[in-house]
Amino acid sequence: MVKTGLLLIAASVTAIAIRPDIWPWAAAVIALVHVPLTVAGLCPRCSLLGSNWTALPQTSVARGEIALTFDDGPDPEVTPAVLDLLDRHGVKATFFCIGEKAQRHPDLCKEIAERGHAVENHSMKHSHGFALLLLGGYFSELTAAQQLLTAITGTRPRFFRAPAGLRNPLLDPVLNRLGLQLTSWTRRGFDTIEKDPQMVLAKLLNGLKAGDILLLHDGNAARTAAGRPVILEVLPSLLDAVSAAKLRPVTLREALPIPAGENAN
Repeated sequence: MVKTGLLLIAASVTAIAIRPDIWPWAAAVIALVHVPLTVAGLCPRCSLLGSNWTALPQTSVARGEIALTFDDGPDPEVTPAVLDLLDRHGVKATFFCIGEKAQRHPDLCKEIAERGHAVENHSMKHSHGFALLLLGGYFSELTAAQQLLTAITGTRPRFFRAPAGLRNPLLDPVLNRLGLQLTSWTRRGFDTIEKDPQMVLAKLLNGLKAGDILLLHDGNAARTAAGRPVILEVLPSLLDAVSAAKLRPVTLREALPIPAGENAN
């Protein structure tokens, strides 16, 4: 689709050069090419631009598994408390870490992995302009984070989540080159903006089922009226509800389908 779009744009530009009087029609074609690609990039759960995990594979669904994912860390104030809560409930999770934060707090990033959780790629800088990058920009941004997180944890990230879930068609070729699987989510609680823990919890639990990927944040967490990170108020009740529903939290790595002929170990 992207290649076809580029060909149509090139043809339209050529047509304008040959016949300037048809520029309105050529401009319309260019606009029509950009609209679906732009809309797809602005929809975090859209798979039009390439493979995108919005839920766990059917094998995980059959086993009653869900995935808890935490974005925007590591945060020296919030992340240790999140790790303690997860340990208390015997739960493993996936942490999408920002490279620059991991660079500032390498011991904390390493601790996430040492406690049995998965550390994955959430870009190097978490820039607001991430969706506007070109091929070179995407490659530099993801590669820098990939190398840093691998050096800190000793394990190469296998999943990537775009900042705010926004991207453009040029991201998918870079993900393929780096062997990264784009991942969004099934449900989210908006815990970076919602200050009421009960509202966040209600959004996460409404219709919760096997296969769900939950988006949470240990970085950039919203604060309650008392100044406490919302995620720390939400997580204990969420973990209790998950246990009561007999759902088993796993890391995204654990949910990866095993190719035929390969041993699970």
